[in-house]
Amino acid sequence: MRHLFIINPAAGKKGSTGRLEAMLDKLSFDHEVVYTRGKGDARRFAEEAVRAGEPVRIYACGGDGTLNEVVNGAAGCAHAAVTNVPKGTGNDFLKIFGPDYREEFYNLEALAVGPETPFDLIDCNSHLGIDVVCAGVDARIAADVHRYKDWWFVSGIGAYILSLLENVLFKGIARPMTVRMGEICWEKRPASLLCICNGRHYGGGFMPVGEAMPDDGVLDMLLVRKVGIITFMRLVGKYARGLYQQYPELILAYHGQEVSFSAEEQITVVVDGEVIRDRAFTVRLSEKQVNFFYPAGASYQRKRGSSDAPDDENCR
Repeated sequence: MRHLFIINPAAGKKGSTGRLEAMLDKLSFDHEVVYTRGKGDARRFAEEAVRAGEPVRIYACGGDGTLNEVVNGAAGCAHAAVTNVPKGTGNDFLKIFGPDYREEFYNLEALAVGPETPFDLIDCNSHLGIDVVCAGVDARIAADVHRYKDWWFVSGIGAYILSLLENVLFKGIARPMTVRMGEICWEKRPASLLCICNGRHYGGGFMPVGEAMPDDGVLDMLLVRKVGIITFMRLVGKYARGLYQQYPELILAYHGQEVSFSAEEQITVVVDGEVIRDRAFTVRLSEKQVNFFYPAGASYQRKRGSSDAPDDENCR
């Protein structure tokens, strides 16, 4: 078995690369290490590894963006498996394994021999994701954070707060969209956000659908109606904790395999932290899967619940 560690030196806190390198030096098994220098490198390394044709385990050492690139490079290859060494600041996807995921996934000896499971993927206009696709005010906030990160007096959370204030207070929460998911037809009406979940966590702390599973063949989708600032501030905490079923008058839920949405102006969409902009999107469960490996004893299992959209929202 070949073991390939793809390290993103730009991910995580200062010194995180050196600490990981020290751990790699002590491993009992043969392994290779490569370093990314820019966008697309992690995907290219993964593609090269799977083209070799031998069984390979690929370790995405970084955040959700690094994992996303590796997933796109290895998807659909039965002889390859991927995982995420949580070197990033967020690592939202790994949160499905519980609060101790960092400690568990940094146990590289256990990780190397751990079980693997085929996970579903999301296809968003031909770009694959493993965790969450979002479109709406949350996506615009995430996309605009980078504009503040380089300000010398602004911290990571400070950049997020500035982006939140800009998009909520000054740019407006809702935008007109047409959304079609199952029997739900939302025709050119203002919507605050649309979230499509394969995993359970995104945005550094949001868990909109707590029962979402990455291997159940279902995408869990939430469409939030137009809300004002006061309602937004009252609702956001409940939304973040997966309590959408308590607000059927504000949040429409659908559990299926495909959603399409469009608008007259460009829509900002975030796929596992990667920003895409277009006027029309189709998001569906991907025909491809990816083998994901994790330490023995770690578990992503959660009991699935169910939720149906209100009858009065059927195509009107």
